[in-house]
Amino acid sequence: MHQAAQRVAVVTGASSGIGQATAQQLAQAGYRVFGTSRRAATHAAPGIEMLALDVTSDASVAALVDDVLQRAGRIDLLVNNAGFGVAPAAAEESSLAQAQAIFDTNFFGIVRMTRAVAPHMRLQGSGHIINIGSVLGFLPMPYMALYSASKHAVAGYSEALDHELRTMGVRVSVVEPAYINTPFDANLMAPDAPLPAYRAICEKVGQRVKQVLAGADGPEVVAAIVVRAAAAPAPKLHYTPGLARRMQWLRRFAPARMLDAGVRKDLRLEG
Repeated sequence: MHQAAQRVAVVTGASSGIGQATAQQLAQAGYRVFGTSRRAATHAAPGIEMLALDVTSDASVAALVDDVLQRAGRIDLLVNNAGFGVAPAAAEESSLAQAQAIFDTNFFGIVRMTRAVAPHMRLQGSGHIINIGSVLGFLPMPYMALYSASKHAVAGYSEALDHELRTMGVRVSVVEPAYINTPFDANLMAPDAPLPAYRAICEKVGQRVKQVLAGADGPEVVAAIVVRAAAAPAPKLHYTPGLARRMQWLRRFAPARMLDAGVRKDLRLEG
């Protein structure tokens, strides 16, 4: 605990959901925690210092990292959690501009933060970057193609980055939960080029997703995994809490046809 008390953590997207739960549990574990949101919260839980950050802005990312280093002198843990969801929609219902916007936050936001923090961790000779991915980073999700693609990118980036930084004392992990019951789904991005041909099926898929989310684990489950990974002397590359672990096993060992049928059955898709 004394060692953890000397460590500094930055958690992006910490105003609600997984980010907020993670910031709180890290603070309880003794970390000095800097949480971020697009607008710095006027009040935060004890032990959490909230700062403003827009992960789509190079200038905002640089200013945030400089601010934390001035206040704390170091960064030992970076939890890249900031991101947003997309309402169920067909892939062709999003313009190229919208597709780029999804990646700019969900993937390139992680790249920006990593590029800003990794040099300081390398100089320290230690550090841990934990990226919040998704089960959709290794499983297909019909009518969530762009979101799924962004999470596949996070998984691939994390794996390569861990190899690059490991010899310098810095580790990278990706946490890939399945359905998590958070306010995340309250502000989903709607498609900007909707097509009548998909309206009925997307509404049906949306209702199914809401049904599953209502009975899903809360964000504290993911937060506990992050804290455990951060404390591990030899952290794993992939962490799949709860239901995601079973889904990962199916992806790896189940016949492709069986997995395909299971995805369609779960979403009540015909054909």
